[in-house]
Amino acid sequence: LSVAADANVLLSAAMGRAAQRVFHESTLLVVTTETILDEVHEYLGPLARKVGLEPARVERQLAELPIQAYLEPLYRSHLAEAARHIGKRDPDDVALLALALKLQIPVWSNDKDFRVAPIQTYPTAVLIKALGLPSRR
Repeated sequence: LSVAADANVLLSAAMGRAAQRVFHESTLLVVTTETILDEVHEYLGPLARKVGLEPARVERQLAELPIQAYLEPLYRSHLAEAARHIGKRDPDDVALLALALKLQIPVWSNDKDFRVAPIQTYPTAVLIKALGLPSRR
């Protein structure tokens, strides 16, 4: 089983929040786009400082997450379809939806914009439950 991960869940996992459990307590393959990883790197330091975490430590935690990132040529064929579904709501989400459509996998995101997509979307809490992980550590 695979999921296409949005920036918000990757940021959460890198900061040691509940999303990290998906990586460490399941065999789920997590994929994303290079542009999503760029976005995560852009916001990770400032967000870590804002919540009192050491940015270098959070960067290391992100680097340790088993994430498969794809470049646009793989999912380019699905960009127009993804844009029709989600482009007006959030143009930044088009590439991730195109990847999910290309690979025929669900999206893992806490972003409500994906609800209009023709694909299953899992917020972190629902994904943890679907994977059969205990609700709390």
